[in-house]
Amino acid sequence: MSVIDDVIRSYRAPRAVFRHRLSMGTREDKALAVLMGACLLVFAAQLPRLARVAHETGQELNMLMGATMLAWIFIMPLVFYVIGTLSHVLMRLVGGQGTAFAARFALFWALLCATPLWLLWGLVAGFIGEGVQMTLTGALALLAFLLFWSINLREAERRVEG
Repeated sequence: MSVIDDVIRSYRAPRAVFRHRLSMGTREDKALAVLMGACLLVFAAQLPRLARVAHETGQELNMLMGATMLAWIFIMPLVFYVIGTLSHVLMRLVGGQGTAFAARFALFWALLCATPLWLLWGLVAGFIGEGVQMTLTGALALLAFLLFWSINLREAERRVEG
C-alpha cells in the first residue's frame, strides 16, 4: 500500500495502519524517509505564510525561506529523533515493552499523518493571515498530531518484539 493511502486511512483506523506499518520490520531507512517527508511537507506548509510575511514587512523572502528550511529540514529531524527516543525511555519507566525504533516511528508517523492539516494551516496563514481561522486550524493540526502520536505510542509500547 502506498504511503498516501495509509495516511488517509490513518484518519479512520490509526491503530491498524500503524500496526501494519510497524509490521513491515525495523527499517531505520524507512523511518528516516517518513520523518524527512513529513518535515519537508511541514516546511512547504510554511511557504504561503512566509510569502505573506515578506510582502507585509518588506523582509527578504529568500532569507525567511532559508531559515525555515534550516529549521525543518536539518534541525527538526534531529529534535524528533531525540524526542522519540526520550518518549521510549519514559514509556519504559511506566511499563512499556516496545522498542526504541517503534517509539521513534510512532512520532514520525504521527507527524506525517498530521501534515495534511499543517498544509491547510499554511494556506490559511498565507491567504487569510493571522486571526481566529489561523488559530483554529493550527490548533486542529496540533491536536491531530498529538492524538496520532498518543495512539501510535501506545501501540508501539504494547508491542513485544520476539
